Amino acid sequence: MAGKTVAARVHDLNEALTGAGRRAARGLLSNYPLLGLAPVAEFATGAGVSAATVVRFVAQLGFRSYPDFQRALREELEERSRSPLQRPALSAEAQGTQSFLGTFLDQSAQRLRDTADLSMAWEFDAVCQRLAEGKGNCFLAGGRFTDFLAGYLEAHLRLVRPGVRRLDGRPATRADQLIDVKAGDLAILFDVRRYDSSLLETATVLAQRRAHIVLVTDEWLSPIARHARHVLPCRTETGSTWDANGALLAVSEAIVARVTELAWPTASRRIGTLESKPDGGK
Repeated sequence: MAGKTVAARVHDLNEALTGAGRRAARGLLSNYPLLGLAPVAEFATGAGVSAATVVRFVAQLGFRSYPDFQRALREELEERSRSPLQRPALSAEAQGTQSFLGTFLDQSAQRLRDTADLSMAWEFDAVCQRLAEGKGNCFLAGGRFTDFLAGYLEAHLRLVRPGVRRLDGRPATRADQLIDVKAGDLAILFDVRRYDSSLLETATVLAQRRAHIVLVTDEWLSPIARHARHVLPCRTETGSTWDANGALLAVSEAIVARVTELAWPTASRRIGTLESKPDGGK
């Protein structure tokens, strides 16, 4: 679990938790990270469990003590809220003898490897299997710096399964579209720090309508994680001014590849129909 946020540790442990442990996890994620920064007794009351359950839950997360757990939350909260101005530019020392581009691309490759360690294989497979089934609608949306990823994934998924819809970036129009969401529909949301408050509102509505929410996010986990059935965290930290979304794009392309493979009988017919058109379906 080294290098993972507390929220990511909670998601990883979900299958191993007892009923009381899951209540503690839900309580923490529903008011993350503030509930974890409260005293043990207050955490227990807020989650509807005993103080002993909270202590056991924290130990299962890999912390030696409750103060260690709280220290990790405080450090995470500080890191999540840092603006680009608080992050250094890539230094000459970091580049070494390589060009800036060479160093940056090496770091990009490392972020992809780190993302493979962050994400749970079973969670990725569950998302792809659900998409490949083709049941219900699939809604996609992103925040300020991630909406293009929602559009990219939508453009590909529309070719391999029916019912794929992009949620409009304007809150008023998006609210109109949410009327059509039904229980069991799938919603894939992209959100990275500094997190999009309007997208969190959208996630809240989707959860109320009992949609199956998939969150593709950074290593600190968007607050949308409290509503998500599945979370796919990606490494975005660059150690310099701007975070990088390359790993989120790679995960999106992995989803497209896996869903196409799983849904090939349907996908091949749809792609074949488009390819048979004179303009290639454009």
